[in-house]
Amino acid sequence: MSGSGSESRDGDDPSLAHGKETPVQTAIWRLRSRGCWTDAAALLLPHTDDPAAALQRAALLIERCLYTEKGWAEAEEALRAAEAVAQDDEERGAAACERGYLAYASTLLGVRDRADEARAALGRAAALIGPSAQGRPLLDFRRGLIAQNLGDSPQAARAAYRRAHAGATAQNDTLLLSSTWRHLAGIALHEGELAEARHGFAESLRIREELGYLVGTAPALASLAATETEPEAGRLRAEARRLFHLLGGVPTWLAAHLSARPAV
Repeated sequence: MSGSGSESRDGDDPSLAHGKETPVQTAIWRLRSRGCWTDAAALLLPHTDDPAAALQRAALLIERCLYTEKGWAEAEEALRAAEAVAQDDEERGAAACERGYLAYASTLLGVRDRADEARAALGRAAALIGPSAQGRPLLDFRRGLIAQNLGDSPQAARAAYRRAHAGATAQNDTLLLSSTWRHLAGIALHEGELAEARHGFAESLRIREELGYLVGTAPALASLAATETEPEAGRLRAEARRLFHLLGGVPTWLAAHLSARPAV
């Protein structure tokens, strides 16, 4: 696994809806942003005959796995249900993208090595999701995750993240932008490009704070701290610890980084 600090083990799933102007989607976003994935997924349970709702429910439960390292069987069940109701290439491609992400999470967290499954599923997704389709930037982002964290190929990861960043910009997908900023910054930090890393982590943090994405804010604070000197690094880590404990200790993998010394 490559990368430095918490930026390479990001649990964010920018596929999920946020800020949509319906009561159910607003409630889902508020629950999800506070780490209440099970409650958010429950709101979609009456609608799982609809492919979009079934896929969103699966995505929520997959994100819970990556943040909590629990709930794998429930996520798998929800994903199979979403795969079963997918009707066209775009829906099948989106389900394959989630399949790849679940396999990636399992491999990354040491639950079970499913790297080959992750690559194959994202390959299927790439064949089904067109270059200009709405789901393409997310797919590019996830291919970057696999290249960086499972393939130890930062150059391929950077290229994929840049494609995702351009696509997210074109689609005005601010949550995905927060993740592309973050992962590009992680590569920059690993390569010693401190100013570039600091800028990227700061942009990611700014977006997450503006969106009210609390569960993703502590990792962003910890990553930015790795580019700062004291006392600013300590202040950022203290704020990250506060949010981490407020949200019940998620993401689970962040605890080790909150006690780390600054990189400079």
